[in-house]
Amino acid sequence: MKKISILIPCYNEVENVVPMSDAVAAIMAKELSEYDYELVFIDNYSKDGTRDRLRDICRLNPNVKAILNTKNFGQFNSPYYGLCQTSGDCSISMSADFQDPVEMIPQFVREWEKGYRIVCGIKATSKENKLVRAFRNLYYKMIKKFSDVEQIEHFTGFGLYDKSFINTLKDLNDPTPFLRGIVAELGPERKEIPYEQQKRRAGKTHNNLYTLYDAAMLSFTSYTKIGLRFALIGGFILGALSIIAAIAYLILKLVLWDTFTAGSTPILLAVLVLGSVQLFFIGLVGEYIMSMNLRIMHRPLVIEEERINFTELEK
Repeated sequence: MKKISILIPCYNEVENVVPMSDAVAAIMAKELSEYDYELVFIDNYSKDGTRDRLRDICRLNPNVKAILNTKNFGQFNSPYYGLCQTSGDCSISMSADFQDPVEMIPQFVREWEKGYRIVCGIKATSKENKLVRAFRNLYYKMIKKFSDVEQIEHFTGFGLYDKSFINTLKDLNDPTPFLRGIVAELGPERKEIPYEQQKRRAGKTHNNLYTLYDAAMLSFTSYTKIGLRFALIGGFILGALSIIAAIAYLILKLVLWDTFTAGSTPILLAVLVLGSVQLFFIGLVGEYIMSMNLRIMHRPLVIEEERINFTELEK
């Protein structure tokens, strides 16, 4: 009997983990009864009682497993690590807040049985804020244009991954993994299924401007060179313009010695413009260096505090 793993990362989802567990169990019993399954929750150091709920669920249902982290290791490390701990013939990653429709699990499995080793859920429409979606569309188009690697627009990680690809993820040993980029860069032929992203069932989103910026910069520094090229080309152009302006001022002063007064304003403007450009590109280069530094330090993705319902071999 084939086994399906369903991974659900969670952080402060006390109102959602029990309904999500029930919904997955119902789908498996009703539409995928010919498969064995495991439901793996990985908790990123919740503070709202989520962990107690997970312990209760695991006690009542042996198919449910839980990994409890010692602290919050971020929105990318924890789900990636969780996928690497699954043991099924395929693994499905989805959010705990019901924004990813549970009803799509059978559809993913059917496409997997047809031979696709990766099945991606693509957010064709969303009930999120229209302004946020407009900025997201702009970001995807920019990354797609400047990246050397094909990027998957509106892919959040919600999808099915064959065990062979899970083994690839394990072998990468990347301390700062960006799953969406890895799927596009290293994944085999995939099937893309559009869906409408729903609103959260309960609780509030943990995404904010900082987390969105963090995700954008991880993708940008991992899969584009355009930032560094802009810094190099921009520095060259501004340097050339500065030299031309300096020569022009020198010639004007020599020719019109008594009547031409340069004053301090041009110098002040030049310093302000060049200073701001330098600060911008120093910050941009710093993002690349920070990304490299995290990889060089090679810290573990997460550190576990507790595992529940895993066998001795799985531990």
